[in-house]
Amino acid sequence: MPGRLEFCLLGPLTVRRDGVAVPVPPGKQRTLLAALLLRPGQPVTTDQLAELLWAPAPPPPSATVTVRNHVKRLRQTLGAAGKDRIMTQPGGYLIRVGDDELDIASMEHELTAARRAFKDADWLQASRRAAVAIDLWRGEPLCDLDLPIRGEHEVARLTELRLQAHELWIEAGLNLARHADVVTDLRQLAEAHPLREHLHALLMLALYRCGRRAEALKAYRRARDVLVDEIGDDPGPELQALHRQILHDDHALALPSLPVGEAAEGEPAATPAPGPAVPRQLPTAVSQFTGRARELAELAGLLDHAGAQAPGTVVISAIGGTAGVGKTALAVHWAHRVASRFGDGQLYVNMRGFDPSGTPATAADAIRGFLDALGVPTGQIPPCPEAQAALYRSLLTDKRMLIVLDNARDEQQVRPLLPASPGSLVLVTSRGQLGGLGAAEGARLISLDVLTHGEAVRLLAARLGAARAAAEPAEVDQIARLCAHLPLALVVAAARAATQPGFPLAALAAELADAAGRLDALDAGDPTCGRCSPGPYGRSAARPRGCSGCWASTPAPTLPPRPQPASPE
Repeated sequence: MPGRLEFCLLGPLTVRRDGVAVPVPPGKQRTLLAALLLRPGQPVTTDQLAELLWAPAPPPPSATVTVRNHVKRLRQTLGAAGKDRIMTQPGGYLIRVGDDELDIASMEHELTAARRAFKDADWLQASRRAAVAIDLWRGEPLCDLDLPIRGEHEVARLTELRLQAHELWIEAGLNLARHADVVTDLRQLAEAHPLREHLHALLMLALYRCGRRAEALKAYRRARDVLVDEIGDDPGPELQALHRQILHDDHALALPSLPVGEAAEGEPAATPAPGPAVPRQLPTAVSQFTGRARELAELAGLLDHAGAQAPGTVVISAIGGTAGVGKTALAVHWAHRVASRFGDGQLYVNMRGFDPSGTPATAADAIRGFLDALGVPTGQIPPCPEAQAALYRSLLTDKRMLIVLDNARDEQQVRPLLPASPGSLVLVTSRGQLGGLGAAEGARLISLDVLTHGEAVRLLAARLGAARAAAEPAEVDQIARLCAHLPLALVVAAARAATQPGFPLAALAAELADAAGRLDALDAGDPTCGRCSPGPYGRSAARPRGCSGCWASTPAPTLPPRPQPASPE
């Protein structure tokens, strides 16, 4: 069955199948695809395509045949769905694309919704939908195609829509008293589009509401100078009227700021608006957490480093290691320790990257759950997964959120879940190293090994109780070694002993030492926990059969020798 295709033109031309990039060869295939996507569902004649493919030179006599061959190759590039997508029409071709498969359609849908909300004075909804429309952009449309196609009317129209979305988002923000938050964006937009008077007006209003009256008047003078130099005329009525209002400190420029529950005379009291949802999704921390002092110190340093990052930087900690080594335990333990430093909440999701079912969670699934946790009403969640991802990034803008992405399979599974703005911290746990996150996103990579011998002994003592461990110290030492210092195996062994307080630890150690009974001794009776991949030391006694549905039921071979630290600690 063909996978779901996504076509993105709001930036470099990109095609994805089920979230994975589909490489489209450079040259005429990319130009051909872009030309069809700019007119989805509409026929494009062979002559029009030929003019684009050979511009600025005239098409050769063989252009019709060559275009046909390029269409054939493009269909093959798109895979099984290619022939159904690119359809032959009399004299040309058309491409069939659903509204939720083309980023242009998603952007226009969100912008229309934002305009509707703005017209209804629903400033919050207008701001959110406009932000989603903006986040769908990845750069100038088709910026990787240095061809006449970039100068077409459609590309200019898209650029105008992007600017309109920015204006609408800013104006909605001004009505939400977010004037301080939009000043920087307004300055940049006004400088980039100096002849757009409405941007200058919004900048003046934002500065005035920030109490920066002199700067607002200076912004007017700057706008006037630009207009006189460029078009030889004074500003229009909007700017001039606003300038007079600022000069006279017109009260109409100020937002009403009534206390909650109070209203102007003759008006009904306002109902307090519900505060934003603050998710608290962290799972219960591991009790009697032991060891990992070095890793905890490194994570603490990472958080201090995150607080000093420049805007636009996202600090990610990717915690990798083998099954049962304690990746999730460390991530959740530390997350609980620092949760108070993330006042906007904590998000958690199990990505099921190595689940026994073989069905990992998708980024779209996780984002949909996060939107629910962030309090977005179902009716306000866009149907398009890409638009949902954009909404998720928008909601995390300027927030301090702690996000734990547990049991990730690879980088592609978690990249859509990374916030695009600073302030939030993401912890990713995975059996793989996820080196791509370190290379592309600047993630700090922490690779966990098994515990040291001293840590393993302390973990057993904490689980068994100090008195019981002290009564049989040699046996505790032996159990730690037979479990290969693997946290999961140690916990299972301690749990087995704890359920039978009169059971001598010497008997448990003997059972573990016996290769034939070792797996039975480490059977926790939980066939669904999903920690079931071979570790760096092979299929060992430290792999409890009962912790997944697929532990080997045969006796484990003897552990190969592994390096030991110079001292027990």
